[in-house]
Amino acid sequence: MPPIAAPGTAATGAAPPADAIVLFSGSDLDEWVNTRDGAPAEWTLRGGRLIVDKAVGNIETRRHFRNFQLHLEYRVPEGITGEGQARGNSGLFLASTGEGDRGYELQILDSYGNDTYVNGMAGSVYKQSPPLVNASRRPGAWQVYDVVWTAPTFGSDGALRTPARVTAFFNGVVVQNDFVLLGETVYIGAPRYVAHGDAPIKLQAHGDPSPPIAFRNIWVRPLP
Repeated sequence: MPPIAAPGTAATGAAPPADAIVLFSGSDLDEWVNTRDGAPAEWTLRGGRLIVDKAVGNIETRRHFRNFQLHLEYRVPEGITGEGQARGNSGLFLASTGEGDRGYELQILDSYGNDTYVNGMAGSVYKQSPPLVNASRRPGAWQVYDVVWTAPTFGSDGALRTPARVTAFFNGVVVQNDFVLLGETVYIGAPRYVAHGDAPIKLQAHGDPSPPIAFRNIWVRPLP
């Protein structure tokens, strides 16, 4: 298991940079659609928070992105039930390449005193890279992801030219340091690349039975 690194006071709720594209500020879901059919996103807005609706399924951004800096905050409910992967499970897909869970996932999970396989805990590139440390806060506290994503590139024949890379800070602590992905993240089987262009950012409505998590303060800055 990765060592525990109790995070400090990484800021939550801070205003985004002036050049950021605000994806969710607490007031509406105008920047989001349902992954299944492209209809307006139907997750719940409550008290400035975006609550996962597991019956609706995944949602993703209307806009497509390539390389970017991303900020996102999420909260696992206090008193969360379940264990392992059935405890506050969701995912941040840095590029959604199709329906369901297609794409490249940075895992969201309650990993505060909750054991699971190491490449499936919070801060992991799902099924590919465990986090360098476990920097999770307890349920009920807001957790913070700050991510730099470099998308893969492909030739005109669809062959991979350069792989995807990710650096991720979790609650202010580096958990992925310029990790080179082996392909899209998959639950079963070997990862592989399938050629794609700019892609939406996706949030997962995982089917585990635990109470749904909440998001707030999501913004992105496109990079060259």
